[in-house]
Amino acid sequence: CVGQLYKTLAENNLLENTLIIFSSDNGPVLNDGYFDAAVEMLGEHTPSGGLRGGKYSLFEAGTRVPFIVHWKDKIKAGVSEQIISQIDLFNSISKMIGSDIRTKDGKDLSNLILNNAGEGRNELVMEAMGKTAYRNKEWVMIPPYKGRKIAKNVQIELGNSADYMLFDLERDPYQKNNLAKKKPEKLKFMISSFEKIKKF
Repeated sequence: CVGQLYKTLAENNLLENTLIIFSSDNGPVLNDGYFDAAVEMLGEHTPSGGLRGGKYSLFEAGTRVPFIVHWKDKIKAGVSEQIISQIDLFNSISKMIGSDIRTKDGKDLSNLILNNAGEGRNELVMEAMGKTAYRNKEWVMIPPYKGRKIAKNVQIELGNSADYMLFDLERDPYQKNNLAKKKPEKLKFMISSFEKIKKF
């Protein structure tokens, strides 16, 4: 589908004037009520890339989504490890087109998008099914939440727990080691930073 879109833009001489953004509103899920043969056609592909969770989940596979941008002759090709949120798109695009209109919660990360230069976000609030978690640089804190641990029908781990969860994504991208008890000062910092944002 993306190839067909690209081909159509090229045929109509619109590539130079079109910013293409490929992303998603959540992580992967199979057999979510859509009869699209996704399970049957999966083969050896792992949609989550080995990350924990998926759609509906506060774990990485639920909140980390694809983000690929293309603008012919205007975007420098490359891969970035910087954090960007979809709420930053409005301010970033606004800057690109010379508009002064900005939102309060988004950041202008146009330099990151266009030139793969500069820093992204330091912190981010993530949401799944009305529940939120907090990321600060490489650290993620998931507060305690009541409810089932596994999503019915789709068998995805949701991130609900009686206790706080704390993960160092740089050393543990698959979130196997909950460091909440081993890093009490870091957990305290994460909770305090999260509470400040919630009051804003």
